[in-house]
Amino acid sequence: MFDRLLIANRGEIALRIIRACRELGVASVAVYSAADAGAPHVSAADAAEPVGSAGPGGYLDVGAIVDAAKRSGAAAVHPGYGFLAENPLFPAACSDAGLTFIGPTAEAIERMGSKVEARRHAVAAGLPVVPGETPEQDAASMKEAAARLGYPLLVKATAGGGGKGMRVVRTPGALPAALNAARHEAEAAFGDGTLYLEHLLDRPRHVEVQVLGDAHGGAIHLFERDCSVQRRHQKVVEESPSPALSPALRDRMGAAAAALARHIGYRSAGTVEFLLEGSGEEARFYFLEMNTRLQVEHPVTEAVLGVDLVQAQLRIAAGEPLPWRQEDLRQRGHAIECRIYAEDPESSFLPQAGMLRVYREPRAPGIRVDSGVVEGGEVSVHYDPLLAKLIACAETREGARRRAVAALRQYAVLGIKTNIPFLVRVLEHEAFREGTIDTGFLDGPGAALAAPAPPDAARLRAAAAAVAAHAPGRGTAATASAATAYDPWTALGNWGRTLTKAR
Repeated sequence: MFDRLLIANRGEIALRIIRACRELGVASVAVYSAADAGAPHVSAADAAEPVGSAGPGGYLDVGAIVDAAKRSGAAAVHPGYGFLAENPLFPAACSDAGLTFIGPTAEAIERMGSKVEARRHAVAAGLPVVPGETPEQDAASMKEAAARLGYPLLVKATAGGGGKGMRVVRTPGALPAALNAARHEAEAAFGDGTLYLEHLLDRPRHVEVQVLGDAHGGAIHLFERDCSVQRRHQKVVEESPSPALSPALRDRMGAAAAALARHIGYRSAGTVEFLLEGSGEEARFYFLEMNTRLQVEHPVTEAVLGVDLVQAQLRIAAGEPLPWRQEDLRQRGHAIECRIYAEDPESSFLPQAGMLRVYREPRAPGIRVDSGVVEGGEVSVHYDPLLAKLIACAETREGARRRAVAALRQYAVLGIKTNIPFLVRVLEHEAFREGTIDTGFLDGPGAALAAPAPPDAARLRAAAAAVAAHAPGRGTAATASAATAYDPWTALGNWGRTLTKAR
């Protein structure tokens, strides 16, 4: 095992990797931009190296990251997710510098990073795929390909992911504008405006399978996560097991994902994503793409399997064989993850920035919170607005759902708006309770869940209690009577108004 590891990331995933390093006895090195000098991941690591000015530039600078690793004496580099995690130039640069990259090879990242190349390998491995084409990029060729595939269809960037460079087209007349918009967005996000056309499965579910491969040719799957609760192709809530799968279908999808990992000689943690039509034995699944990195939602799998995926990544990168056999793995209970964002659902999910004047995570049996922020810290305008992930697990799906709702209502955040009230409404909706939500729900029938709603009394009480705990002189003998009579609704001043707005 490596004695020192540099983490080429920030926020909650950097802290997650630091915890894994600490348990394995590996020293951790953080990197930070000028905006992150006081960030929690910097103080939590054993050492830290600066990589640039405020903004994402330093975290995206391959040379700066490699130089930081050399300065720190690190033997290995973990990319986390986002930033450089799926850039094939990064593992290649690490290899050239004598550093071990915690992840797949540059060749695997490049192979699966192109949607067209990934489809080709999926077909070769025997996976079903959605009909699609990458025609010549001129307007006439695109129009002809669209007619062959049939409407509705999806315009997709061949590079990247995260819903960028993607447009739904339902009629021939809407195609030119969709092509222009998708190409412009793809060029800005990935530096590559090449587009791909795919027949659109209307209202499918999004089910992904976690895989692990080692350097010895081994590959296994760690079952599925249902990611159908998404808004504009961005995941919001994930769960495992999927309520849409029968045991037989679960086995088939897992076997297909592992077959693809073996076919491409995949090493480390990865995720094979599928679109699912129908449910139970009548359902059909189609390969969508492969994410060649650790996923944001990996704690869901850890919760139902009792494994540590980050530690598994480190062991595999150190040359060890897979830490588990396929027959050793069993799902137990149910887990639901909610992504906590600094955003305002009532204002088109506008990202928020500012000081977290109060930040109190819920603590209860079956609740895990992976976060990257602390009370009094600043939420920057420079980075993704993800604050934390709340994971609830229980013996049953309904038990996990109730536990997640209760925990969200005890999550006290003041100073900026968050999507916590929106998440509660999603989990309380009949479609989620019944397990019937598809990928189009939040952009269609569920769009009203983002509308203004009455304050959540439970969350207001939790926030008020958190503020009351900070009352001047609270807990001292001289002010005991004042503390007993403390009324947050009259004593908070501006915070009282913030409290009501933050809900």
